[in-house]
Amino acid sequence: MEETAGGAPVDLTVIAFVILVAVLAGLGLMRLKQPPLVGFILAGVLLGPSGLGFVSTADENVTLLAEMGVLMLLFFIGMELSLKAFVATLKPALLIAGGQLAAAMAITFGLKLISDATYAEAIILGFIIALSSTVVAMKMLEDIGELRSEPGRIAVGVLIAQDLAVVPMLLVATSLGGSGEVAWFSLCLKIMVAVAVLAGLLWYLGRRPKLKPSFAAAVEDKVEILALGSLAFCFAAASVSGWIGLSPAYGAFIAGLVVGASTLRSPVIHVVEPIQSILLVVFFLSIGLLIDLDYIVENVELVAVAAVFVVLVKTIFNVLFIRLAGLPHKTAVEAGLSMAQIGEFSFVLAAAAYASRAIGGDVYRLALAVTAITLLVSPAWMALTRHIEGEARFGYRQFREALAEIYEDRVEDVEDLGFWLRVRGRALRRTYRRRRAARQRAAEERTAAGAGAAGEGEQPGE
Repeated sequence: MEETAGGAPVDLTVIAFVILVAVLAGLGLMRLKQPPLVGFILAGVLLGPSGLGFVSTADENVTLLAEMGVLMLLFFIGMELSLKAFVATLKPALLIAGGQLAAAMAITFGLKLISDATYAEAIILGFIIALSSTVVAMKMLEDIGELRSEPGRIAVGVLIAQDLAVVPMLLVATSLGGSGEVAWFSLCLKIMVAVAVLAGLLWYLGRRPKLKPSFAAAVEDKVEILALGSLAFCFAAASVSGWIGLSPAYGAFIAGLVVGASTLRSPVIHVVEPIQSILLVVFFLSIGLLIDLDYIVENVELVAVAAVFVVLVKTIFNVLFIRLAGLPHKTAVEAGLSMAQIGEFSFVLAAAAYASRAIGGDVYRLALAVTAITLLVSPAWMALTRHIEGEARFGYRQFREALAEIYEDRVEDVEDLGFWLRVRGRALRRTYRRRRAARQRAAEERTAAGAGAAGEGEQPGE
């Protein structure tokens, strides 16, 4: 009894300390103009086995809450999703997601040719690389104000297609580790069931007005009932989906679609969003816990090269496939950068494959390290690349304008190399001066806007 009574304050102290560190890390990253999720991941590294050891990766409570955070995210996506917009982006999303998977498989099988990796490891690593993080991508798109615009719609469509693909990926990953052959008939049957249910639900909900449950009027103003009922519906659908052999995330997404097509959509979103945010913080902390600093230090070159390679290649292929789908350059850049990391479901795939002995311990630790690092650096990579790409496009446009002004009606002599260089040198100098003037005007406008806001805040007579 004394041990229990004495242990409780310690547990509460640890929980309070974990929350405090997570909040401080999130605030610190916000001050550095980075998404707070990066701070939550760093807090997990600091508090995990590789850091102070306050929280263990074997803590089932942390794992459970992190999984609940992922389910709540997909439930929330389903609620906020516009059925018409989703159906409109479904075809390009499937093409893009299929291209991502094909490119990832080509890369991993190419690496197999120059290494001693097995076919099973090449397939599973291809699955892992192909997936992107729904959590991180949506947060980054929301931070730049593009979540509900075309880049956000395309990215969400691709991410949902990837999340649905996790079901067959998990089945293949666990089957490859067994002594028998892959049960292709059962696998194909489950995929067809998942696709049929989703297609039928989209067709049904898209052809009728908002669903109005008989109890809607009685509960729409009851915050507690809405919160508990929404959680119960989400987790019940996830449990049924997992029980019949599909992914629990698939069931949570289906539940979100149903609620989003009802008259209770707005009040449920209002009460569920804070719960979702808290669970996602735990999810980001759990990612930090998985980062094994000792392994990374021992294999720093391999991990760094692999992480940089994955981020660069995924960015290039994402932008390429989105452009090939007929979408504009801005949409391709914004959506492509948001999906440059490896996703949260890759942790689940790696764990399932390792448990079934489809991959070895070294491959498992490398996959976890690279996945965690790409999640960690993805927000900074997006911010940096968007800035460089924007500056380059602005500078190129200004350079073309300056070049046209210098040439005017003159005809260039192609053989006169000196003239060619002088003209472009003048155009570059003119572009630099205009860019510097534009920055000065922007700074003056920000200063004037700040002074105006301060003046409006003063009360008369003070």
